[in-house]
Parts: sequence; structure tokens; C-alpha cells
Amino acid sequence: MGNTFGRLLRLTSWGESHGPAIGGVLDGCPAGIPLCEADMQKELDRRKPGQSPVSTQRKEPDEVKILSGVFEGKTTGAPIGFIIENKEKNSAHYDAIRDIYRPGHADYTMDMKYGLRDHRGGGRTSARETAVRVAAGAVARKMLGGVKILGYTVQVGDIVIKKFDEADIENNIVRAPDSEAAERMVKLIEKVRKEGDSIGGMVEVVAENVPSGLGAPVYGKLDADLAGAMMGINAVKGVEIGAGFKCASMRGSQNNDPITAEGATVRFRTNNAGGILGGISNGDLVVVRIAVKPTPSILREQDAINKNRDNVKISVEGRHDPCICPRVVPVAEAMMALVLADHLLLQRCARI
Repeated sequence: MGNTFGRLLRLTSWGESHGPAIGGVLDGCPAGIPLCEADMQKELDRRKPGQSPVSTQRKEPDEVKILSGVFEGKTTGAPIGFIIENKEKNSAHYDAIRDIYRPGHADYTMDMKYGLRDHRGGGRTSARETAVRVAAGAVARKMLGGVKILGYTVQVGDIVIKKFDEADIENNIVRAPDSEAAERMVKLIEKVRKEGDSIGGMVEVVAENVPSGLGAPVYGKLDADLAGAMMGINAVKGVEIGAGFKCASMRGSQNNDPITAEGATVRFRTNNAGGILGGISNGDLVVVRIAVKPTPSILREQDAINKNRDNVKISVEGRHDPCICPRVVPVAEAMMALVLADHLLLQRCARI
């Protein structure tokens, strides 16, 4: 019912934002891969709330505990079960809006689908669930070996990066590879937060050393799976691969990536394809960009309705990110890792 992701490497997540815990079961991971809780914790610490002035101030430690599938520091081939306790939830913030559908949230649609909803922070639809994906993504990274996955913020509001310095990414709180742009982004986020508002942006994720041949025609395309994985992240409203929407204004002579050979090595002079041709990886950088909408929970008064279809006004209290981009970065990296690891397993099956 929408709680499981992947084909051979399958992640099933469970739990709600204000329940006792969240967690997951990752099935399909081969035996013998070195894995410990610290591998997951390293990535979770990058996503966890309360780590900067431009993120939610909910202080969750996001400590993960592996329950199964690992013995003496290595995966056993059995399902990897893990749990992350919710230790700092405050459901009282949501009592006043129990029967109100918040604009921009899934409150109304969840009620229409199931006839009920968990009003405490969005319940199952909360971005809190993405911690599970990050933990599972850490396992997928171990499966990928030499594949390097790097995500970063490229835009907040109308501020776009002008240069790329990888060292800058983890040295500023918005995770932008441009220190000057990052400083301006922080000021903009703080400004909209003080106004009781929020702001959107764009995140880019790049995978290096991806082997050629991952993906399959016609319904198993790598780019289709990546697009679905990224669109499944809370607040993502658009996905581009390679040149993306710029292709609409290009000619074929501009969009095609010329191919050259240097001995046995195949090279592409440009990468408008984003490392994927015909749904199959070509060995170049896999480049994905995602558009992230502004956080819908804002203090500014908005028009809404309640369950009785009365028109009401709402101002959402609680602790919310004024811009989601910085914390989306590790989530997008995790989804990239899960898709690539899944396709790596599928490719091994294809060549047996």
C-alpha cells in the first residue's frame, strides 16, 4: 500500500511523526557487506532536525538501532531491520488544528482516502519518515563500492550558486557549494522565517563512477526510477535529469552529447543526457535536480476549511523548517543510492 520501495533491494518503512518510533526493513542486501550502526548514524546526523538556525528546532537525536540482518559487523543476507525512536515530539501543538485541513499538506487528501488521519504533525505523511530512507541509503552506499554520491543546494528563492567548490558544501548550513551564495541564502531564509513564511529552492545530486549498463527498456529505465524516487520525497514538485527542461529550447545539434573514444575508454564531450541514454547509464556522471517547494507549515494566517466544510483561518504553530533544502540533501542522496544499488542487483541478474 505504498510503503515499500524498490524491486530486488526493497525498503519498507513504518511509523508516524509523533508515534513512539519510526523504522524500516531493508530486504535484498547481499551477505558479507561490512555494516554497523555508525554507518547509518553518520548519514542520519546530516539529516536530523535542530542542527542549525534555518532548520526546525525539534531536537531529535535520531539514534538508530539495528535489530536484525547484521552479525559480527557484516550483513547476513537476511532482512535488515532498524528502529529510530521519536524522543522529542510535542503533539499539543496540533490539538487546535485537529479538525482543520492545513493548506499545502496532505490532511485533506488523507482524510478523503482513508476516512481518517493522524493530525499530529502529519502522521505518516510527515517528512519525519525520510530518516528511514537516509538510514537505508547508508546501506545502499556500502553496496555501491566506488560510486560517489554528492548532493548540494543550488538555489534558494531567486539566489542561485555561481561557482562550485565541493569543500564549501558541508561548511555552510544550507549545504551550497558556493560560500558567497550560501551567505545570501541564509539571510533570505532568516528573513522569510521572521515574516512567518517559508521559501523553496533546488537541490542537485550527482553520482560519479556509475557503471554503464544500469537500467533496462522499456519500463525499467534508470531515469524513470530515479525520477519516481525523487518525486517520492516530501515537498519535491519537479525533477530534472541532465539538461532537463532546458531541452525544450534546444536543437538536436545542441542537446546531443558527442561521443569520442580514447583507446578503450568512451567519453562524452557534454552531459545533457545526465549520464543516462535510453533509460540505461552510459558511464558518465548521473545528474539529477529536484525542485523543493516552500514548507507549507507557516505562521502567516491562511484560508482553510475544517471537516464540517466551514471556512476558517489558520496559523500553524510548532517547529518547522523555513527552508527544507538543506535537510533534503541527504535524503536525495539516499534515494539515489537506493535506486543505483537496486539497479546494480538487477544488472547482475540480467547477466547470469
